[in-house]
Amino acid sequence: MLTLVVTLVGIGHAQLWRDELATWSAAARPVGDLVRLAGTIDAATGPYYLFMHGWTAVFGASPTALRLPSALAMAAAAGITARLGERLASARVGLLAGLLFAVLPGTSRYGQEARPYALATLFAVLATLLLVEALRRPTWRRWAGYAIVSAVLGLTHLIAVTLLAAHGLVVLLAARRGRRGLLWRWLLAMLPVVLVVTPLLLVARGQRSRQLNWVHLAHLADLAALPGGVAQSGVAGGLLVGLAALGAGRLGRRALLPGAAVLLPVLLLFAAGTRVPLWVNRYLVFTIPFACLLAGAALAAVRLAPALAVVTLAGLLGLPDQAALRRTHEWPRTAPVDYAGAARVISEHQQPGDAIVYSPRQSWLFLDLGMSYHLGSHRPRDVLLAGDERQRADLWAGECDRPAECLAGVQRVWLVVAGRHTDPLAAVSGTKRAALHDSFTVRQVWPRPGLTVALLTR
Repeated sequence: MLTLVVTLVGIGHAQLWRDELATWSAAARPVGDLVRLAGTIDAATGPYYLFMHGWTAVFGASPTALRLPSALAMAAAAGITARLGERLASARVGLLAGLLFAVLPGTSRYGQEARPYALATLFAVLATLLLVEALRRPTWRRWAGYAIVSAVLGLTHLIAVTLLAAHGLVVLLAARRGRRGLLWRWLLAMLPVVLVVTPLLLVARGQRSRQLNWVHLAHLADLAALPGGVAQSGVAGGLLVGLAALGAGRLGRRALLPGAAVLLPVLLLFAAGTRVPLWVNRYLVFTIPFACLLAGAALAAVRLAPALAVVTLAGLLGLPDQAALRRTHEWPRTAPVDYAGAARVISEHQQPGDAIVYSPRQSWLFLDLGMSYHLGSHRPRDVLLAGDERQRADLWAGECDRPAECLAGVQRVWLVVAGRHTDPLAAVSGTKRAALHDSFTVRQVWPRPGLTVALLTR
């Protein structure tokens, strides 16, 4: 309940950022178009888009509605974290771990984002709890539940499958202690995971050059930045790491599962990221509950009042980041992109017959999606549009090859460009720039954070 309350506070304040605009664009498409999209780009997120398609059909596509599944997932993850801590150590360890998880800025940040990271966190901790239960009482029913949730985890987020390496290590060690049947049951439970994840992985692998063309190879400095990245606060992340290290020492052998659930995904992704551009901090958000479990063990070593004081301190240290993430989801937060402000300018000054042009069009900023989301059917005519995102089974639309011909007969053009520019036409390139420069004059410019809106007249 604490996690839910904290996460719901200001959930709709920050406007959708670029990744969430992609979610909205995909979720608004028919199922057949979603399947086509997965074959072109973003196959790894395809199952989440399908879920959001059904969700938005019932609850709408406001920022709050789009983000609500993530808030609910984080709240459930907190409760299951507490339960897992009780199973591994004690009720106090679970309680303190869940409370610490609730107050971390990262929990709110990804609990307020219309992306699959919160759901992956939920299924990661749920799969781990089900594994613990299956190891305690290895019935086929428990193993079946574990297999199903593990498969769903893989469908939700491919990187989260690295958690299963930690599960395999724990099972292997248990088998070496004389419980040999456990290893075969775990391997059998992995069969559904392999069957559902492998096709998705093969398709996503072929899309990596487009999907992750903004990611660089991993370096050691990325490991040092990870705690602050996943916790969304350098101070809170550092405190979490320190407490987790103390808790691991206190738990001894019982620290194996939560410790491996943190370290193995991090090390596996880092090792892969040094060869292939894959390393992104938020891909490892699902490890936060396990770090909290280790930290909870450290806090449980003292009386409850001082332990709760430390949890409160962690919450207070994260308050500046909590406030900042509710203003914008962009990173860095000092560089927001004001889609809503740009749309407001156009809405207040547009006239019948106006057209709109974007530059750049093929960009991760999704300028056209931002205007479409905020203006809806009242947006000016997209005069250069040659094929929209749905027709192209893509996240980007296509534009006509001869902009001058497509602009013929248009008297007023709204130009939306990325970045702040005193001369917005200078930010346009190629034949599109020539067509605008030769036939139109800049009448007025409205700078907005991260964007520039200009009105051009013939």
